[in-house]
Amino acid sequence: MTTADFTVRPARPGDARILAEMRWTFKQEDDEERPPAPARPLEEAERWIRDRLSDGRWLAWVAETGGEICGHVFLCPVERMPDPYSDNTPVGYVTNFYVRPSRRNKGAGSALLEALRQHSYSVGFDTLIVWPSERSSPLWQRSGFQPPEELLELPLDT
Repeated sequence: MTTADFTVRPARPGDARILAEMRWTFKQEDDEERPPAPARPLEEAERWIRDRLSDGRWLAWVAETGGEICGHVFLCPVERMPDPYSDNTPVGYVTNFYVRPSRRNKGAGSALLEALRQHSYSVGFDTLIVWPSERSSPLWQRSGFQPPEELLELPLDT
């Protein structure tokens, strides 16, 4: 997908370094109370992202402007057990949705979500799920995500 301001394309393993850098920025921006120095090395995230994009366990889309990535969204297919009475199409877990502050409210985020939605529809996903932050919840709801009626959660914090 291309507009006058940006292009949305599938992420490639070669994008892993910039995606890892943006992940660190995103998480630091999201939790301003944590110290500015990360406790984990950036290379760990870069390797993780590269491995998962390479083998297809995860998918991602990036928005580019001027040849630079300005936003991204990630999708992990979650298989479901076969069922004798209904389809067992996968569910898509959506996460790590981020647009650089200078590119927000200019359509890049909407275009990323549309690319994700089109892909998910074309491969037959049953549902997309996301665990939004308090700040991002209105965005997700404007995009059609709704609170679940049947989901339960058991936090396993130690």
